[in-house]
Amino acid sequence: MRPLGLGRAVVRGRSMEPTLLDGDHLLVRWGGRPRPGLLVVVQWPGLPVSVKRVGHRDDDGWWVERDNPREGTDSWSAGPLTTEQVLGVVLVRLWPLRRRRTN
Repeated sequence: MRPLGLGRAVVRGRSMEPTLLDGDHLLVRWGGRPRPGLLVVVQWPGLPVSVKRVGHRDDDGWWVERDNPREGTDSWSAGPLTTEQVLGVVLVRLWPLRRRRTN
């Protein structure tokens, strides 16, 4: 069963850098409708819940990708996801409110 409504997720790992960093707090609409380009919270069997970017949907399911090609798992390595495995849509980063430029 999918949770409904709004909730929070905390980013762990580096697969979504530079968009999201380890420790970022996200506002998530659980059960939201994914669309290409949006960030979503997903669950592959046997792996931790993670945040990915929606690439596209085809007959096999949702294809999601990581922003950092050197870190993490995405559909290119683990295959497409069913609608039930896409748990929610990220609405906004809650914290930190601003990032310092490192350049």
